[in-house]
Amino acid sequence: MAPDRPRPHTSVTAWRPPVPGIAEVFHAHFTDHAYPAHTHDTWDLMILDDGAVDFTLDRHRHGATGRAGVLLLPPGVPHDGRTVTESGFRKRNLYLDDSVLPRHLAGRAVGTPVLDDEQLRCRIDRLHTALAHPGDGFEAESRLAFIRERLHLHLAALQPRTPGREANRIAAQLRELLDARTRAGLSLREAAATLHAHPTHLIRCFKQAYGLPPHAYLTGRRIEHARRLLLDGHRPAEVATAVGMYDQAHLNRHFTRHVGTTPARYQRTRTGARTTTS
Repeated sequence: MAPDRPRPHTSVTAWRPPVPGIAEVFHAHFTDHAYPAHTHDTWDLMILDDGAVDFTLDRHRHGATGRAGVLLLPPGVPHDGRTVTESGFRKRNLYLDDSVLPRHLAGRAVGTPVLDDEQLRCRIDRLHTALAHPGDGFEAESRLAFIRERLHLHLAALQPRTPGREANRIAAQLRELLDARTRAGLSLREAAATLHAHPTHLIRCFKQAYGLPPHAYLTGRRIEHARRLLLDGHRPAEVATAVGMYDQAHLNRHFTRHVGTTPARYQRTRTGARTTTS
């Protein structure tokens, strides 16, 4: 008697983030699924977290296993996909529009849809983490800029620019912008347009000058402001709004990472300190 096969399992999550260039985020776990031949209007950038997948792109067969690499499927080119093992596969996709990769690069992507690039995979993984948290749009936009740069290196052999003498000046200008917009925030696209600098060059200049990326600097400024407001007695929910966080959960996550405790517990320490010294 043949052993029982595991039941087909499908788990899908999809959303459209407020990040320019990303048309859709798609996370899925399939154990028994086959995509028919189809095309996309967008670029399909995919990483596998588990399992294996077999697919045909422009009538040529390809395969990818586990954490082996990055799959980049160009727009307008027919492809399919299917599970290979009984356990199926887990994947995370980003559907990117022409502002990230121009359509004229599609032909170069057809021959090598699986990119063996650990750095690129790591950047994509971190972008997915940022996209999972509402309010981290500046970080997500910054991470997408470096992914775009890496993809252009593969497809168009464009080398990233190294910060030169102007790095400190550009970094200082960006810092002034962030200090002035701590609560309201700003997008990377807006900052780059204001300072007439390429997004990734802008980030590199800032990190070279101050030792951390601009989105981390902005978060740190907000946490410092939150600490002062909490010690003044404002409720955490009010503080989240006042410092520019998406909501209280957004504040809690970053505050705990920076301070080592939640905003509510941090606020209670001010009462304890007064009790101890009285």
